[in-house]
Amino acid sequence: MRIAKSALIDPERNEIYGMTAVALSFFVFAYSSRFGQISVLAYYGMWLPLVVVDYRRVLGNYPRYLWIFGFGILTVLSSFWSEAVSVTMRASIQYMTHIVCALIAMRVISIRTLTRGALIGIGVVLLYSLLFGIYLFDALDGTYSFVGAFSSKNQLGFYASLGVIFAASSVLVLKQRGIWLPIAGVTGLLSAYSLIASQSATSAITTAAVVALIIGFIPIGMLSPANRKMIFFALGGLGALLAVASLQFGLLDAILGIFGKDSTLTGRTYLWQQGIEAAKQAPILGVGYQGFWVAGFADAERLWNDFFITGRSGFHFHNTYIETVVENGFVGMILLGMVLYGTLLGHLRSVLMRRSDPQGVILFAICALFVVRSFVEIDIIFPYQIGSFLLYFAAGKLCLPVKAARNGETHPAIGMRLQTRP
Repeated sequence: MRIAKSALIDPERNEIYGMTAVALSFFVFAYSSRFGQISVLAYYGMWLPLVVVDYRRVLGNYPRYLWIFGFGILTVLSSFWSEAVSVTMRASIQYMTHIVCALIAMRVISIRTLTRGALIGIGVVLLYSLLFGIYLFDALDGTYSFVGAFSSKNQLGFYASLGVIFAASSVLVLKQRGIWLPIAGVTGLLSAYSLIASQSATSAITTAAVVALIIGFIPIGMLSPANRKMIFFALGGLGALLAVASLQFGLLDAILGIFGKDSTLTGRTYLWQQGIEAAKQAPILGVGYQGFWVAGFADAERLWNDFFITGRSGFHFHNTYIETVVENGFVGMILLGMVLYGTLLGHLRSVLMRRSDPQGVILFAICALFVVRSFVEIDIIFPYQIGSFLLYFAAGKLCLPVKAARNGETHPAIGMRLQTRP
C-alpha cells in the first residue's frame, strides 16, 4: 500500500502522523533516560526519514536559518578546545541533530497539529509520572519532593506548565471544540494537579504569568494593530513598575514564602556565584559544550559533594546564561540570546502587527515561559529536551514565507518582503 506524500509532510493533511510524531517526541524527551537509546532512535525515526520523502520541501533553504544554527555550530566547534573532547563531541552532535529535527518538524507541522500532539504527549507523560512516580530528596530545598518519573521536581513542573499552557491555548486561542475540548480539559487537569504535587515555585509562578498573558491577548487582539501596540506597551510598562515595586516592598519574598522558599532561592545564589567564578577561567569561548560537569573534574566534584549529588549527573547552575558562559563563553551566550530573544520578539511583532495570528500568540507565550525560566532553570541548551525542541520550532516558523506576501505584506518578524516559494 502506497502512502501519499501529503499524509506525511503536508501540514494541512498530515494531522494523524504529525500528532503521533509530536506526542512520541515529547514522551522521549521526558523519559529517554529511562528507556535508553531505543527511544532516541524512535524520535529520530519520526523526523529524519521525512527528508527522503521530499528533501526540498522538508529541509527548505538552510542559509535562511544560519542565525538559528549559530549556537549549535559553536557547540560542535568547542570540541577543539574542550578538556573532555569525547563528551563535548558526542553531546554537540546530538544537539545539532536535535535542532535539525525541530526544524524539520517546523516545516511539516502546523500549530494546530503541534498543540493537539502536545496535549496527547504531555497527558501521557504526566499520567505515567503519576502512576509510577516517586519522592526524592531535593538537594537545593533540603526536602523530599514528588518528582514523578523524572529525576527532579522542576522537570515534572516544567511539563505540567507546558500542559496548562497548551490546554489554555487550545481552548482560548485555537478555539478547538468537539473531542479536543475534553482532551484539553483532561490534560489541563492532569497538568494542574502535577504542578501542585511538584511544589515547584518556578513552574507555578511562571505558568500563572504566561496563562494571564494568553488571556490578556484575547481582548488586545480585537483592537487595530496601532491601538494594540499602544495598549501592549502601556501594560508592559505597568507590569515592569509592579515588578520593581514587588522587589522594593518584599512582595517577591512573600510569594516565595508561600512555596517555602527564601531570597537565596534555596541555594541557587551560591551556585550562581560558583558558576561566575568558573566562567572567569575561559570567558570568551568557555570550557567546551557540556565540558564542565564531567566526572573527575575537580570543580564539578566539589559542587556535587556540596549538594550531595551522588549520581554525578543531572546537575547544573540553574541559570541558562551562567551555564552557557561557563561552557561556551560570552560568544555562546550572545548566539543563544539571538535565538531566544530574537524568536520572542519576532513572534511578539507578528502578534502586534498582523490582524490575526494564533500561531504567534502560542509561540510567543511559550518563548516568554522560556525567557522567564532561563534565569533560574535550564530548558533550552541540551539535546532531547522539550524546551530546546519548542524553541527551535518557534524560531524556524519566523523564517517561513507567509501567504500574505503575495499581496505585498512584509514579514512581521524580519521586516522584509517574502517569497511565497516554500
